[in-house]
Amino acid sequence: MTAVPGARRVSWLDEATATLAEAGVPSPRVDAELLAADVLGRPRPLDTARDPGPEYWGLVRRRAAREPLQHLLGRAWFRHLEVEVGPGVFVPRPETEVVTQAAIDEAQRCVDIGRRPVVVDLGTGSGVIALSVASEVPGSVVHAVEVDEQAWSWAVRNCAGHPVHLHRADLRACCPELDGDVDVVVSNPPYIPPDAVPVDPEVSRYDPPLALYGGGDDGLDAARAVVARAGRLLREGGLLVMEHAERQSEDVRGLLGSPWREVTPHRDLARRPRFVTARRTAAS
Repeated sequence: MTAVPGARRVSWLDEATATLAEAGVPSPRVDAELLAADVLGRPRPLDTARDPGPEYWGLVRRRAAREPLQHLLGRAWFRHLEVEVGPGVFVPRPETEVVTQAAIDEAQRCVDIGRRPVVVDLGTGSGVIALSVASEVPGSVVHAVEVDEQAWSWAVRNCAGHPVHLHRADLRACCPELDGDVDVVVSNPPYIPPDAVPVDPEVSRYDPPLALYGGGDDGLDAARAVVARAGRLLREGGLLVMEHAERQSEDVRGLLGSPWREVTPHRDLARRPRFVTARRTAAS
């Protein structure tokens, strides 16, 4: 066939991008580049003249089938961290970074007034929230709680060598030795109602149900458990920071009656209601 003068040659990267775009992958070009960089062991930008080979195309097919990019790479990025993730653990989301920032700010406030902050992350999953606080507020005492065996194994792997105290326990009854001594309780609990199955295949097929569905008709049973446990863990004036779905803001605020004050809703970077903070009053 005679080449058309001036026609642009389709590169392997263009072909991979088109394959992912046809499959509905939200960021096809970026994903195609990241997979190639991983296979080739080179940073972007990439040389598009040389096909990466069969290993790469195998990964492209798996991504086109909507297997999460983070599972294929074996890692995820969160704030300044890179953590290991895979089957059995919730893949951290960018919106949780602002939730984590609130916990970091409160821990730093404790440092600024001369107190070594004690922070508890309830339902830590991969460990990203606990690790972020421990690394960004040096000297803080950080505890991370996880009950699920698979998620626990990822947290152990990610927290190895870092100043995070791990507890394999149900968040409803964890760490009784810390009752009344904690400055910050932070949590991204499961909160999806049973009738709200996520649309994205990466979520519905691959994120563990235990990390998605919060229990109860409204999806807030896990949030209720966090509020109850935080009420016992926190010292007077201690701060609860808890993520929720955007449509749950009013319902979550309704969970925070006595002994809570300064109940404040917050938005994420997309201006969607994303989390709540509240301070513990004196025991009632």
